[in-house]
Amino acid sequence: AGLVRIGDVIALEGGLGAGKTTLARGILEGLGLEEEAPSPSFAIVQPYDIPEVRLPVAHVDLYRLDGPEEAGELALGDYLMDSLLIVEWPERLGDDIWPDALRFHIAIEPDGARRLTARVPGAWTERWSQI
Repeated sequence: AGLVRIGDVIALEGGLGAGKTTLARGILEGLGLEEEAPSPSFAIVQPYDIPEVRLPVAHVDLYRLDGPEEAGELALGDYLMDSLLIVEWPERLGDDIWPDALRFHIAIEPDGARRLTARVPGAWTERWSQI
């Protein structure tokens, strides 16, 4: 949360129940959100604004979308002008969207543990090295 900037996208990938919303809640908490963030499953986009977080955030859950054509009405690109996007189920929009997104994949291991894998694009390399 300390490394994010307006215009960033954090893409959260993984199956049902993997922990995408839990990870998003942790990022939001790191940005200052004091109450538990609701899952945006039904609203699709849950915005947060200053002062409840240190920078504007749009938490997006694309699970209910059937395809990229349904995303046009959400105007997600508009959020990038003044917000951070945290997107669950980004693959619903295709593999080529947001090439500069920091991508986290959460896999459920056979013993129930979670494996978190990060794909760090060039736009994040310098910031990521600060961790």
